[in-house]
Amino acid sequence: MPKKQKRRVSTPAEPSAFAPSATGTTRAAYTQEFNPDYSHVKRDLRQIGIMAASFFVILVVLSFFLR
Repeated sequence: MPKKQKRRVSTPAEPSAFAPSATGTTRAAYTQEFNPDYSHVKRDLRQIGIMAASFFVILVVLSFFLR
C-alpha cells in the first residue's frame, strides 16, 4: 500500500501587509487583536449539560418504577 503524500497549500499571490510594496514604499504594519466573545457558546453548553443531566436522572428514576 503506497504512503499518502501531503499536499502543499499555495500561498496567495498578494503581497503581505508587512512586506514592502512593488513601488519601494513601505506600508504601515498594523496588528489586529483577535478577541472573540464566546459567552453565548458557554451559556448554550451549560444549558445542554443541564438538560442531559436531568434526562439521565429521569431515566434512572423511571428505571426504578418500571421494574
